[in-house]
Amino acid sequence: MTKNTNGQVIVIGGGVVGLTTAWWLLEAGFGVTLVERGADVATGASYANGGQLSYRYVSPLADEGVPLKAIKWLFQETGPLRFKPEPDLRQWRWLASFLANCRADLNRKTTAKLLELGELSRRSMEQLELAVPHDAFQWRESGKLVVHRSKASFDSATAKADGSAQVWSAADCAANEPALGAVANQLAGGIYNSGEAVADCRVFCEVLADRLREHPKFRGFVHDEAIGFIIDNGNVTALETLAGKLSADAFVLAAGIQSRTLAASAGIKLPLYPLKGYSLTAPIRASDVAPEISVTDFERKVLYARIGDKLRVAAMVDMVGEDLSLNPARIGSLTRQVKETMPTAADYSRIEAWAGLRPATPNSAPIIGATRYGKLWLNVGHGPLGFTFACGTASLLADLMQGKAPPFGLDGLTLRA
Repeated sequence: MTKNTNGQVIVIGGGVVGLTTAWWLLEAGFGVTLVERGADVATGASYANGGQLSYRYVSPLADEGVPLKAIKWLFQETGPLRFKPEPDLRQWRWLASFLANCRADLNRKTTAKLLELGELSRRSMEQLELAVPHDAFQWRESGKLVVHRSKASFDSATAKADGSAQVWSAADCAANEPALGAVANQLAGGIYNSGEAVADCRVFCEVLADRLREHPKFRGFVHDEAIGFIIDNGNVTALETLAGKLSADAFVLAAGIQSRTLAASAGIKLPLYPLKGYSLTAPIRASDVAPEISVTDFERKVLYARIGDKLRVAAMVDMVGEDLSLNPARIGSLTRQVKETMPTAADYSRIEAWAGLRPATPNSAPIIGATRYGKLWLNVGHGPLGFTFACGTASLLADLMQGKAPPFGLDGLTLRA
């Protein structure tokens, strides 16, 4: 398959990662079929996520001090974390690896690599604008403001801020973003980065899917449930689906948390765990004071983004397995926090709640590239930054599958044997 851009590829996954992967492979000269188990694209984690494109704010979850914070969060009614022990070794392996990554030196190393990936992703999204105009999916360069409630947290963030960031006092935060006026006296300050954006990920996926259908090398969508890979003579020869076998010259796994099970059918253990997150979407009225800047409440781990005429709020990490149910207590807690923080930002009587499973690695870095099978490739593990990194990892994978050298070293971004 290497260096052959006339081969046929099956991409598994119709979310933002799978769709961008399909596009970059088509542009590289491959024929592509995309397999998606839903009746439409973007029905999983891409459906109603936070909508932030955070190219410069890529802080990995694993860091020094996080384990102690996590214990405190578990006992807070409004805490961002919930944990339900499972009789599943995959949960405990992931937790052990996560704890091993909770070191300042490893966090700095991963952050540096994710910043490289973020910059590539930003440039790749700009490149894609020729096919998918920004205004087609409510893209807006809003900038990103991370507000801190405690002085210690703010001081730490200030010390880490690079030259491109602006350090704002609490008064600056409220002056530059009036939606924060109700909590200005509760803030220590904030770190603002220009150039960050917000957009509607689901609409982006739908528009990109239309561009795929128009591409001369696209072989079409197969809406079917993938069951696993068929191995013959030491290589992947087909994808088993409910409707039968699908053959190709190569296969790309980009199916969110389902990738974990599909990879296991080929004897590959992916270090992924579904971090369940919630979002709220509410319409913005003419009289509302909605945020123009994308805002992240650092201590509460809640983000706010204005997407078109709606307010999108995303938050929480529930480690409860592959449970997609809407927990009324969690939705109620998040709704109360939102009303306290931005009481006049939207029509909260018309809130729509959603939950999705973010396929996360222990160190928050996605996994891109080859496996021990020459025909099986990976683009998985983006966690909460799937929208942010999708274009970058798609372009990287297309380069790798053509035998091209990547633009930077991929240490920490590939599958460990």
